[in-house]
Amino acid sequence: MLLWVSVLVLASPVPPPPGKHQFILCFAPVSGQFAPAPKPVISLHPPWTIVFKGEAVTLTCHVSPFLAVENKKWYQWYLGREIIREIPGNTLQVRDSGEYRCQTQGSPLSDGVSLTFSSAKLILQAPPSVFEGDSVTLMCRAKVEKVDTARKTRTLYKDDNVLMDLGENSSFHIEHARLKDNGEYHCTESVTYCCSVSSNTIKIQVQELFPRPVLRANPSLATPGNPVILTCETQLSPQKSDVQLWFHFFRDGQSLGSGSKSFLKISIPSVMGSEDPPYYWCEAWASIPGVYKQSQKFQIPVQIPVSRPVLTLSTPGARAVEGDLLTLSCGAKTGSYPIVYQFLREEVVLGKMKATFGGTVTFHISLTAEHSGTYSCTAGNSLGVQRSQPVSLSVTVPVSRPVLTLSTPEARAVEGHRVTLHCQARRGSPRILYQFYHGDVPLGSSSATSAGGASFSVTLTAEHSGTYSCTADNGFGPQRSDTKSLFVTVPASCPVLTLRTPGIRAVVGDMVELRCEAQSGSPPILYRFYHKKVTLWSSSSPSGGGVSFNLSLTAEHSGNYACEADNGLGAQRSESLTLSVTVPASRPVLTLRTPGAQAFPGDVVELRCEAQSGSPPILYRFYHEDVTLGSSSAPSGGGVSFNLSLTTEHSGNYSCEANNGLGAQRSEAVPLSISGLTGSRSGPIASGVAGGLLGMVGLAVLAQLLYCRLPRRAGGRPTSDPSRSPSDSDPQEPTYYNVPGWMELQPVYSNVNPKGGDVVYSEVRMIQEGNRHAVASNSALRLLRTYLPSYGPATSQQRLCRPQGSSVIYSQVKVASLPASAAPRS
Repeated sequence: MLLWVSVLVLASPVPPPPGKHQFILCFAPVSGQFAPAPKPVISLHPPWTIVFKGEAVTLTCHVSPFLAVENKKWYQWYLGREIIREIPGNTLQVRDSGEYRCQTQGSPLSDGVSLTFSSAKLILQAPPSVFEGDSVTLMCRAKVEKVDTARKTRTLYKDDNVLMDLGENSSFHIEHARLKDNGEYHCTESVTYCCSVSSNTIKIQVQELFPRPVLRANPSLATPGNPVILTCETQLSPQKSDVQLWFHFFRDGQSLGSGSKSFLKISIPSVMGSEDPPYYWCEAWASIPGVYKQSQKFQIPVQIPVSRPVLTLSTPGARAVEGDLLTLSCGAKTGSYPIVYQFLREEVVLGKMKATFGGTVTFHISLTAEHSGTYSCTAGNSLGVQRSQPVSLSVTVPVSRPVLTLSTPEARAVEGHRVTLHCQARRGSPRILYQFYHGDVPLGSSSATSAGGASFSVTLTAEHSGTYSCTADNGFGPQRSDTKSLFVTVPASCPVLTLRTPGIRAVVGDMVELRCEAQSGSPPILYRFYHKKVTLWSSSSPSGGGVSFNLSLTAEHSGNYACEADNGLGAQRSESLTLSVTVPASRPVLTLRTPGAQAFPGDVVELRCEAQSGSPPILYRFYHEDVTLGSSSAPSGGGVSFNLSLTTEHSGNYSCEANNGLGAQRSEAVPLSISGLTGSRSGPIASGVAGGLLGMVGLAVLAQLLYCRLPRRAGGRPTSDPSRSPSDSDPQEPTYYNVPGWMELQPVYSNVNPKGGDVVYSEVRMIQEGNRHAVASNSALRLLRTYLPSYGPATSQQRLCRPQGSSVIYSQVKVASLPASAAPRS
């Protein structure tokens, strides 16, 4: 920029009015480079823009004194846009109305000046331009045509308002023009007792003498203690080049100096601490009283090293939370501007800002978890950089929705296993409180101080089936995971097997229901039924509970039954149940065994009844012509035998029944024919009675000695021995073939006198297994009892040797007479 120094030079060869000197203010560049030449200025003499026709006005073209001399040889004059004259001089006298301009070689065209040559009777004259502080004269002139002695009065108006009654005077004088003098003026002239004439209207616009000054410093950036030149820059209007300006400089209200020079050399003081630099301004005074103007105040930038900046971090809440807007503020208390600030996290530059005036600078960050760390800022100008103290920031991240995982030792969750529930939030600042739920029931909680989540273990029972979830909370509200379903597989318990029969006993042909049920166990459960070790049937229960199996019973179905329950976690077997299938007794077979080929009275015949099938115990009954002879039970199955001592009345049909509680079954009838007495068998008996009696006594003694020693080879009483069958003995063999003296005793029965008065007693007993060894002796005693019932020793001996546990199944009392040879002696 070019700075101009005011120089007063004599610019016009035209002599000024008497007592006046005309000066033009010119400007010369101080930088060594010339600006384009200023416009020429046209002055008027007389200084009116309106005159009467016939009068002349002299125009003078004033050019810059710095314009080369060779460029001043010729002057061009314009009327409107046309050149009307080109002359070597700078003056031109004109008499025509119009706008005039001038120009010389090397200069621009001047501003136009409008002239009016009027033929009106009354005109108001004013200078072409008015500047603040000017002394202005307004002339109200009337055209003089002839000598006129009439009295005339003139009045001056401003904006159609009477400003002043001029009387007979023609001029109005403004001492010092001000902005308040702006307006439209005209005048009137009145002739007494006649008429009035009005002049033209003139608009007066008061112009600035010079603009408001601008204070500048050189250099613009100062260093404390170094000199600075202050320049108060302004410029007078070319038309007012004759005005002298005075300059006055100030710092914070204190005068630094004054004079006609527009510049001042000063020294910049040091600025301490937080002190603001001083303010400077200047004033320009015109030589015209009351015209002065003041520049704006400004601070001269002083190069001051920046102080150590202070960094502050602020968030909306007490804690820095992810998503919040973090504001970083950095400010140095002192330091020359501009100051460049940088914000850093660790050693990474986040942002850079430039401050050209006071205060702090701010930087904003939308926080994420990665913004945790140490922050600092730097402040620097051309004199160096300073770094703030570091500030730590921990960004709290609200927990994300956690993820729940369930871990079991195997693919399935089995009762008794230990399941681990692990809850983990992928994101979130510790400390995180984890809570575990089964449904909506809290199971437990755990706090995690670091990443990784928390775990909770539980030993499974059937009640632990259901949905599980967990929550994570670090102070910003709990977040709940998705639910996880857990089905606890319960191993099948030991099943219970039940057998249901239509009646109290299981009978062949019945439909028995076998039901197997495990009281606990996760479905589906596969049930298997076993008879002994053979699989009968299997069935699955898809919804739990038991299953049933129906079996139509046969005899082979007796035995042990069991069942198994298996749901894939190991088969469980029930306790065994024993089922005894009761087989109805079959139709028995009756067999008769006699000592010989024929049956004779006195013979002992064995009746044996046996059912080939039937569940024990079987009760057998023996019949003679539908008269019950006796009964016997076979507790272990098989048949029973019944011994009968024959008499002549025993001829007829015999049968037997077998009954095991499921209905009696009767055998086919078996006839028995008993032959009568013969001489050939009675003779020997009669001749040997005496010997027989003695033999019987001896036999009784022998039987007593052999008690409990003599094994039984053939039964003498009814028996339930299941091992015995009709084929075990020869049917032609006598029943008591092992009893001594059997043949000798037979005559006793053949000699019985049925008409006698003595009692003959016969009995058949069923003997327990342990008493079989006494059968022979007991048989002998029975024979003795039969033959000698009234004898005391024999009776006593019978009571002594009777086997315990025996029972009478047949008895008969008859009256008979003893033979003479057998009668007791007196």
